[in-house]
Amino acid sequence: MKQGEQWTGQTRSWWLAFLDETNLVVTGLSAAFLLYTRSAGVLYFTLGALLCSATVKLIKRAIRQPRPVVEHAVGKRKVSYGMPSTHSATIIYYATYIPLACAKLPIHPSLPANSFVTRVLPVLIAVPYGYVIAASRVWLGHHTWKQVVVGGSYGAALAAVWFELWVRGGNAYGQVLEREVNGYVDQIFGRA
Repeated sequence: MKQGEQWTGQTRSWWLAFLDETNLVVTGLSAAFLLYTRSAGVLYFTLGALLCSATVKLIKRAIRQPRPVVEHAVGKRKVSYGMPSTHSATIIYYATYIPLACAKLPIHPSLPANSFVTRVLPVLIAVPYGYVIAASRVWLGHHTWKQVVVGGSYGAALAAVWFELWVRGGNAYGQVLEREVNGYVDQIFGRA
């Protein structure tokens, strides 16, 4: 639905329209951050988000619970199943992993050493934004609260496990990978 179309009997606001397309914003920001940092840790984090999304889609197909029926909606109705919410799972994965990374991982050399910018600001943005996006899935009529809570719980649990795998050894492999890739990129662009 576009801004100004009817949604559950009311004119849909610009912020609901934005939240409905937020997967594009989150994907774009993730890709840009990965390209900027060239960090193995960011790549690992992003792969975890992709794993979260893919596994939730498999679970959704196994459970086969329909999405809620919205009586006055205009526009296309989503055809896939609703339990658990993929958007909620993935965005709560972000809202869980980012605070863990900010609190426990060293600051990547490509980022500012300012602890507010690298340790506090990402959390102040990611956590509320994540929960608003998750809630918007209900406001937009795409999911029930139960589907959102189950999806969010899955995303939070996966983020905690994925982060533990990184700090318990994955980061050692990541550092080697990052050195190799950055050395190769530097050779290609003549920065060696």
